[in-house]
Amino acid sequence: MGKVYGGLDARLREFVEAQRVFFVATAPLAGDGHVNLSPKGVDGTLAILDEHTVAYLDLTASGAETIAHLRENGRITLMFCSFDRTPKVLRLHGHGRVVTPYDDAWSEASAPFPHTPVARAVIVVDVSRVSDSCGYGVPLAGDIRERDLLIASMERKPSVIDYRVEKNRVSIDGLPAFDHDPVTP
Repeated sequence: MGKVYGGLDARLREFVEAQRVFFVATAPLAGDGHVNLSPKGVDGTLAILDEHTVAYLDLTASGAETIAHLRENGRITLMFCSFDRTPKVLRLHGHGRVVTPYDDAWSEASAPFPHTPVARAVIVVDVSRVSDSCGYGVPLAGDIRERDLLIASMERKPSVIDYRVEKNRVSIDGLPAFDHDPVTP
């Protein structure tokens, strides 16, 4: 039976930190907009800041839906699933904000994470609801290992900024997304 918690206590923190992958869900306000669900899991890119605040390092990639949705309405859910013998699903519902390298708060927000030139933002989530469910329907999965392709792929680009300008400025629904980088002529 599922339970709602007052925050991320030591036991829940241990569970979150043991998971190799988590999922981020956001949606635009428009009823005909696309719900976004993104897997995350690069080592060292998630930090629990306190019982009601988590953050993750958002890396440059082909889309920027989460950023667009957070800029529009702030709604976000992070979901952690156990793929080992002990089943559990944990959801963190809250309000997210985007901190970019162009913001005054960048140094503080990015401090918990390893430096990488492909960091696009830090997503900070003020968690308002922590709940779990049994996870009995989640399959067992073995040997979940780091896939080191994303950062290496982005580092091979002639310019990560030019890539973001081309691919990340607008969401698939036409919302402003990561439009912070300067456009070069």
